[in-house]
Amino acid sequence: MRKKLRVAAYAICVRDDQVLLARWIDNDGSPEWTLPGGGMEHGEDPYDTVLREVEEETGYHVDITGLLGVRTRRHTYRGRLGRTVDHHAVGLVYEARVTGGELRHEIGGSTDMAAWHDLTAVPGLNRVGLVDEGLRLWRERPVTGRVAGLRE
Repeated sequence: MRKKLRVAAYAICVRDDQVLLARWIDNDGSPEWTLPGGGMEHGEDPYDTVLREVEEETGYHVDITGLLGVRTRRHTYRGRLGRTVDHHAVGLVYEARVTGGELRHEIGGSTDMAAWHDLTAVPGLNRVGLVDEGLRLWRERPVTGRVAGLRE
């Protein structure tokens, strides 16, 4: 069994009762809203990862105002050549505030647009679980960086 570790960093940007989300296109072509962020490059600090990813996906420059928590996910799937892959994803969720730039859509990346959404409208969006988990971390601010139900 092949083991694969992916470390990523994401941002929760909330202002005026709206949250900034990026629309991710999954492998089957279905769009889902997610937190701006993504995978850490080898040798990159996760702090720098979230700054880079937010700018790439939204056009905004942000300041990090805190580390809200860490989420982990582990699942197996069939990889190329039918080989089983044990995938472990670790995501750091930061709180951020926009300091510059202009909202724009990513071109040629894993997302195709970015937008602000009213917090009250989030439950009606087609979204990945990371959005709800990140908002829970933002609302609850657990000192441990964990909230019940964020581990699989």
